[in-house]
Amino acid sequence: MTGAAIGLGAAAAALAVGDLVAAFTGPASAPVLSVGSAAIDLTPTPLKDWAVQHFGTHDKTVLLSGIYATMALLAVAAGVLALRRLWAGVAVFALFAGLGMWAAASRDAALLPSALAGLAGAGVLVLLVRLARPGSTRRREPGGPQRTGASANVAVPRPEGPPLPGAAPSAEAGPSLVGPPLAGTPRATEATPPTGTHKPAGPAPRGMGRRGFLVALAATVAGAAVAETAARALTAARYNVAKARAALRLPAPVAALPPVPAAVHPPVAGLSAFTTPNGDFFRVDTALTLPQVPPSTWRLRVHGMVDHPVELSFDDLLRRPLHELDYTLSCVSNEVGGPYVGTARWLGASLPDLLRAAGVQRGAQQLVGRSADGMTIGTPIDLLLDGRPALLAVGMNGEPLPVAHGFPCRSLVPGLYGYTSATKWLVDLEITTFAALDPYWVHRGWDRTGLVRTASRIEVPAPFAQVPAGPVTVAGTAWATHRGVAAVEVRDDGGPWQEARLAADLGPDTWRQWSWTWDATGQGPHTLEVRATDGTGAVQPQTRNPPFPAGATGWHSTVVTVT
Repeated sequence: MTGAAIGLGAAAAALAVGDLVAAFTGPASAPVLSVGSAAIDLTPTPLKDWAVQHFGTHDKTVLLSGIYATMALLAVAAGVLALRRLWAGVAVFALFAGLGMWAAASRDAALLPSALAGLAGAGVLVLLVRLARPGSTRRREPGGPQRTGASANVAVPRPEGPPLPGAAPSAEAGPSLVGPPLAGTPRATEATPPTGTHKPAGPAPRGMGRRGFLVALAATVAGAAVAETAARALTAARYNVAKARAALRLPAPVAALPPVPAAVHPPVAGLSAFTTPNGDFFRVDTALTLPQVPPSTWRLRVHGMVDHPVELSFDDLLRRPLHELDYTLSCVSNEVGGPYVGTARWLGASLPDLLRAAGVQRGAQQLVGRSADGMTIGTPIDLLLDGRPALLAVGMNGEPLPVAHGFPCRSLVPGLYGYTSATKWLVDLEITTFAALDPYWVHRGWDRTGLVRTASRIEVPAPFAQVPAGPVTVAGTAWATHRGVAAVEVRDDGGPWQEARLAADLGPDTWRQWSWTWDATGQGPHTLEVRATDGTGAVQPQTRNPPFPAGATGWHSTVVTVT
């Protein structure tokens, strides 16, 4: 228990020091975040897909929890080892520091937080081990070794011969066994311990004692808590852009879109809202901590294979003509029937107009967007310049972009999954070739283009719901962005396809909701299936394929029970 407490106390001090230093060097340089970000970069694609499927938007929380749990186990091991071999415990914290520095270097983050965290952890470990170890168990008396037992106080026969000077004559004949005390021996009047006993040794010192060690351990934990609290407060004060976002007033669009008509959403309880509220909009990315980019310092650089490189401030961007766009954004990680899709009214400047002003050179093949946290997203140039309304978005559903969705600026390209079109926290645009650079996801094996597949899902009734016999409303959503949805069909237990009623169409870049009245007969379980036809006449394929490497395909189905 003592070793475990020492290790955990030292680890708490190390993390607090690392986070406190990171409050000055940047949140991404905090040791745990550095290691977590590096772990995300190194995680194989199948494992990433598994994490998204099983943990959803909580995948980052699960990752961080795993890192903290692993660190706690290693800290316990370090404390136990240190009580036996101090150098071994110190080596564990040196490993902590080295791993954190390597992870920070891989993300171009500061190394100092991890280095100082390792030093602090090792220093606290050494201090607590020394306080916990017992000291000497016996104290010597001044003047040499102490006599014990009968030899300490026994009558010594006087040798025969003349009496010692000043000695009294013996009252009996024969040699006297008792005489005056020899020099240095105690007199009879002194408090001499009885024969066979010895003078007790002084109290054995034990470092600071058990109580002192516990006080030092408690002080370490309290100090770590104070330092961690200070680190979070400093980080929020120095890097949080919430106030800047709240104070921002976006200009009006050059041509405001009319309100979304009610006819786009069938009045069916349980059906997703047509326009997804910002707080409910899905978030799938690799950022363990949200980049905090102040609008006052934001710059967008457009360079590479262009005739006229451009650099814009945020005010420059807001002075450009702003346009509204109703657009359904979907994630390539979405499984058939999955939740990683949403529709919003976006506000932003035309991305194709900016590229044309910069002058895209012959031979350019892709636009690589870079985010403030280093993410790279590649978009084929020919799709950007084919007339689709791609945006440098600054607003979402009537307010500035939420930080979780890219504040102050992100890119959007209708018809493409987010991993090839939607760079959040955008700070750089490079026009280049496919051979020159593989963006983050392409480097990991995903398709380079990222065209959105036709998809549809049943939302009502919910999976495994129990419904009464008779008419039952079945409803859901379908999308094939930039191609549109022309038809949706539903069937029961593999029977003939029945055409569903489509809600009003807001345009090819948004999803389309539908409903169908099912005559539910026959008690027991039933399987409902749905498929969609896009605006080109292509029917959604039946074959199920996983998201990797180009998006999931297949019909969505659900099982309900008729009672």
